[in-house]
Amino acid sequence: MPAVIVDCAIYRDGHRTEGPSDFSDALAQARAQGDAFVWIGVYEPTQEEFEHISDEFGLHVLAVEDALKAHQRPKLEVYDDSLFVVLKPVAYDARNDEVSSGEVMLFLGDSFVVTVRHGDISPLSAVRRRLEAEPDMLKHGPTSVLYSVADTTVDHYLDVATELQADLEELEAEVFSPESGGARSTASRIYRFKRQILEFRRATGPLAVPVTRLSGSGPFSTAVPFVAPTAQPFFRDVSDHLTRVNESVEGLDRLVSDILSAHLAQMSVRQNDDMRKISAWAAMAAVPTMIAGIEGMNFVHMPELHWIWSYPAVIALMAALEILLYRLFKHRGWL
Repeated sequence: MPAVIVDCAIYRDGHRTEGPSDFSDALAQARAQGDAFVWIGVYEPTQEEFEHISDEFGLHVLAVEDALKAHQRPKLEVYDDSLFVVLKPVAYDARNDEVSSGEVMLFLGDSFVVTVRHGDISPLSAVRRRLEAEPDMLKHGPTSVLYSVADTTVDHYLDVATELQADLEELEAEVFSPESGGARSTASRIYRFKRQILEFRRATGPLAVPVTRLSGSGPFSTAVPFVAPTAQPFFRDVSDHLTRVNESVEGLDRLVSDILSAHLAQMSVRQNDDMRKISAWAAMAAVPTMIAGIEGMNFVHMPELHWIWSYPAVIALMAALEILLYRLFKHRGWL
């Protein structure tokens, strides 16, 4: 088997069975038994490494191209000999406020499932172990694998949405904090957070239509090929969870936009307060400057310059005017 194949096994009646090490022989054996299927897990294959697999399982060339290039939107494509599903599992690093995503592609066909994974997020080994511990679920064939991977991915979306909500509440408290609400770093953090929500939405939003098709809800009343009709209630449960996630993402996006608007409004109010204070101090500085400028003019006929009490009178006038202006600005809240 190519080195990129993480695992290859035959499952019959919900149990893993011993079979040929070569996946071609394993597929032939599974089809010969009738009630078995082969599950092959592949990790980041190259075109040459995946070519033999795609030829053996009859995978459509367009689906193979998408699986190799990755960077796909979540989607569901039906081909003559297989079903192609793209999922985007996500992870959230709370310390760096960063949402990262990987990709899982599933090919479902006659007695086989091929999973192609890109990135280190949501390894499928845990899903495989859990399914192997639940033979009643696994005996439903490739459909059980698709359901388990989709259910695990969407359930993790709920966890990420909860973590984002908690961090957003911390960010909200920071914005409205008197000490740091006006910091420039706060605005950049809000923008980064909004960008992470956008990255999260790219994974959750497009998945709604494929899950709805699998659940047979709405306009998609017909069964999807290679998926057992009895699995529709299970996919409806996944669809309900995904709806909760998308509603949560919408709420997070609106809330972070409101927080950004509030932060910008705070910055504007603080700038206005600063301008009022600067204007008040400038006015207080302008009064003595004006009086000193007038008294300092070198005209010959300035009788007040010859008075004995002219100097203390001017100083007293300046002080009185400064006190008057200070009390006036203080009363109006400018100082």
